[in-house]
Amino acid sequence: MKENILVLTFFISGAFLSYFNLLPQIFYKADFSKYILYILLFLVGVITGANKRIFSIVKKVKYKIIFVPISTVLGTTLGIFILHLFLIRISLKDLLAVGWGFGYYSLSSIIIKDLRNDAISLIALLSNIFRELFTFIGAPLLVKTTGKLSAISSGGATSMDTTLPIITKFAGEEYTIISIFHGAVLTILVPIMITLLYK
Repeated sequence: MKENILVLTFFISGAFLSYFNLLPQIFYKADFSKYILYILLFLVGVITGANKRIFSIVKKVKYKIIFVPISTVLGTTLGIFILHLFLIRISLKDLLAVGWGFGYYSLSSIIIKDLRNDAISLIALLSNIFRELFTFIGAPLLVKTTGKLSAISSGGATSMDTTLPIITKFAGEEYTIISIFHGAVLTILVPIMITLLYK
């Protein structure tokens, strides 16, 4: 929760300072987001490569574990198609880009800003923060009503880090491995799927 509040505070501060032209001109002339994107992608690679547990997880539970992130991708995509019936002013492609952030708000919003525009980037940032917040708040109810894997799916890419404690608390320690693998796969898929969508 504290991390999400911190993210929103930084975002609101940036918007406030920019609106009143209180920042140095270099912030308006240079596009720092592209360089930050490269750094983020590098760090995702470092984190994934350093986590040796991910590779041991795959060996331990074999191919069945892959169905968890696949289900999340298919479920999210289906939800987007249904949502598009009501939000006709936003293109299906833009809605897919927002949804395919899978909770990874920092990376997905920067990619969308670079490939699309600021407005869709803002929607992606907020909706993916809300996805993470929903998992924090709704994990107990999800586990109770729709099963333990639903809490993992709800967390999206964050199921390997920020929402992992809340998932394991209510789903059980035995779901830690699945949650980490699920988050790692979606973290890798976020830049690939959004980039392919707009390219």
